[in-house]
Amino acid sequence: MSTESAKPAPSQEAIVAQFQQLRNDQRNLANSLNTLEMDLREHKTVIETLQAVDPERKCFRQIGGVLCERTVKEVLPQLVENKDFIAKTIVMVTDDLSKKGSELNKFKEEHNIKIRGEHLGADGAKGADAESKAENRNVLVSN
Repeated sequence: MSTESAKPAPSQEAIVAQFQQLRNDQRNLANSLNTLEMDLREHKTVIETLQAVDPERKCFRQIGGVLCERTVKEVLPQLVENKDFIAKTIVMVTDDLSKKGSELNKFKEEHNIKIRGEHLGADGAKGADAESKAENRNVLVSN
């Protein structure tokens, strides 16, 4: 006999808890991605603004909570480097988010988890009114 077949099935509560943890992980990744995208937009705006001014002009940059006086020519390369790093990080987080979504869908299929209000496919119950959808949102049903 193999040890895998002798393993007891996880309890209903454990399955739900693991599913909720996967959803929380996915939500956290999405929040991180949103924050990174806002940072990238801010960096692009500041870089565009600084490229139009005199390189010897005085500017201030906050580093670790301390406001430092620098010149534009000192700050601009650092901002471009940070922007590139943020862009690379966005690509990695997007990839992680996609993997987490696939993992979540696989887990839902393996454990036959259905979420009320979620359409089951092309021929799912699309006639449900918006009020009942809002009422059933985020309710987990497991068989």
